[in-house]
Amino acid sequence: MNSSKPVVKLDHIVIFSDAIFAFSITIVLLSIQIPELPNNLDEKQLQAKLWEMIPDFESYAISFAVIAIYWISYHQAFNKITGSHPIMVGLNLLFLFFVTLISLFIMLDIKYGNYSTVFILYASILSLAGSTLAFNWIYAQKIRIVDNDVSPTLRRHILIQMIIPPSVFFISIPISLINVDIAQYFWLTIIPLNLIAKQKNIS
Repeated sequence: MNSSKPVVKLDHIVIFSDAIFAFSITIVLLSIQIPELPNNLDEKQLQAKLWEMIPDFESYAISFAVIAIYWISYHQAFNKITGSHPIMVGLNLLFLFFVTLISLFIMLDIKYGNYSTVFILYASILSLAGSTLAFNWIYAQKIRIVDNDVSPTLRRHILIQMIIPPSVFFISIPISLINVDIAQYFWLTIIPLNLIAKQKNIS
């Protein structure tokens, strides 16, 4: 790394990023609106009202899981990065920009989740976020600010785990043109794919 170039300290990058992740998850939670319930509801009416909130909760749970996956991937990479660079800072900010957009699109998804246009925009944002994070990891290796103790196998494994989520989101886009619900449940394949990638790395 060229030390003559102005950079933001690595610790400041990570702290700021953690704050953005926390903010995004909070906004996603606040996007779920609790309906106003009259005081004279009986148990069955209350249960019916709560049941109506299940689709909103499903959207929240999915978005929470996505942000959590990217948070884990982020720290998996930045725990191995030893320095900073202006371009890397820019890529990090771009990644966080996409992360903040997740909260916007979850609100659209709750209201208009049955429309393929909303799903395509949502999946595109998620795919761009993951792709930017993966490119940041690639760039960090290129400019040699990754810990020397990290083996080539582990570097490749981290990259593969970063590529899996945005790839799944991207593939889900054409699926949504057939059925939006199937496309969204397709996102669950991220879990077994990551487990398979991890198992191959261990073996």
